[in-house]
Amino acid sequence: MVTFIYLILVVLILAAWWQVFAKAGVPGWAALIPIYNMYILLTIIGRPAWWLLLLFIPLVGFVICVVIYIDLAKKFDKGTGFAIGLLFLPFIFLPILAFSDAQYTG
Repeated sequence: MVTFIYLILVVLILAAWWQVFAKAGVPGWAALIPIYNMYILLTIIGRPAWWLLLLFIPLVGFVICVVIYIDLAKKFDKGTGFAIGLLFLPFIFLPILAFSDAQYTG
């Protein structure tokens, strides 16, 4: 039963990332490819590609993730509180971002 719930959450999050990428004007399938999806996310939020390397450094990677989520929330006209929600409760806030009427303001 736990595995079933986990699989449902994984599918929900993947579908939400697909929709977020599509709203930003990039192909949704890019959300499915590890590392490449982070590169595309960095281009969506307007950060340099070399930030991808910073994600692999312990502690620094967490700070970069916080900045990425804050920038992503701002690109969709959401606040810092929403970004913190994306960071700590992505299974709730990511579908809200993806399937609501929030528009990418690039």
